[in-house]
Amino acid sequence: MQKHAYSPEEDRPLGGLLGAMGTYLTLTAAGAAAVRASGRELPRRIPLGDAVLLTVATFRIARTIAKDPVTSPLRAPFTSFQGQSGEAEIAEGIREHGGVKHAVGELVTCPFCLAQWTATALVFGYATVPQATRLAALTMTMVAVADVGQFAYDALQQQAMSGGDED
Repeated sequence: MQKHAYSPEEDRPLGGLLGAMGTYLTLTAAGAAAVRASGRELPRRIPLGDAVLLTVATFRIARTIAKDPVTSPLRAPFTSFQGQSGEAEIAEGIREHGGVKHAVGELVTCPFCLAQWTATALVFGYATVPQATRLAALTMTMVAVADVGQFAYDALQQQAMSGGDED
């Protein structure tokens, strides 16, 4: 009854979203327990350079999972192809409305939503295998910076092809 009172006009997947929150909390608690059981010390501080590296990697990984055509097979059980949404990105709709599949579909198509999951995984990686996590984060940070370079190059190329005229 709460579900109907919350959203009488649209079938929102409140149960599925609650399940996603429970899964996140369970995985986070399990990760914390695993770190603790391993006897590893959690870092007291993360150097600024590492924090920036992990942050940019979080952005790029979440966006890759949510929007990249190459990762569409991971999203396909929960989504349907809608078309291109930007350079090298696709738009997808939620395949089933209501329930767990809807909630998962919303999660896997939303880079903002995936960022929390991605950041948590990177933090646990940093706490347990910092060198490997830094290497993976560096790779994805390099991809993010290369993306910026691609967009800048395309903009310059478009400007040159139009004779430098601005509309």
